[in-house]
Amino acid sequence: MNADDVCNLTTLMTDIDWDDDSNNERWCHEQRSVAAAYMEAQPVGFGQLGDWPAWHIAPDVSIWAIESLKAPGKVGWWVICGDLPTDYASGENTPHPRIAVGVFAKRWAQLAASMERGEDPASFSIGTLECADELIPLLKSRARLLSEWVSDDSVWQDKAQ
Repeated sequence: MNADDVCNLTTLMTDIDWDDDSNNERWCHEQRSVAAAYMEAQPVGFGQLGDWPAWHIAPDVSIWAIESLKAPGKVGWWVICGDLPTDYASGENTPHPRIAVGVFAKRWAQLAASMERGEDPASFSIGTLECADELIPLLKSRARLLSEWVSDDSVWQDKAQ
């Protein structure tokens, strides 16, 4: 994808009426495919990916519950995707999507700070020091936005908490 493609995609995304249920539903289905493909590439075992996000704000973020293999019926993993890095985290001690969003926010803020210090994010799979110039501002801005959403009760009304 070149710069013109990104600009065209951005224009198309802003022209979409996200209050229209069909656009919202289509986006959620696309994000489910992103989440599923991402998890298939990870070195962890996992159960069933939810059919619908546990929480989302289209077209920015979706968080998906993935069933635990050890404790069927419980969340084993959370995966986050959208207009941000795709990532996953353990569902252990993280029973609600709001808490999981906070976990990602904290993780990304810590990763950005480590990368700013020149530390290799060896335990992380989001990027390398070679892409730090692009990744640090992205991680900081998305961590800040996620933190704001975690603190904002209004984005959690009528949604899973």
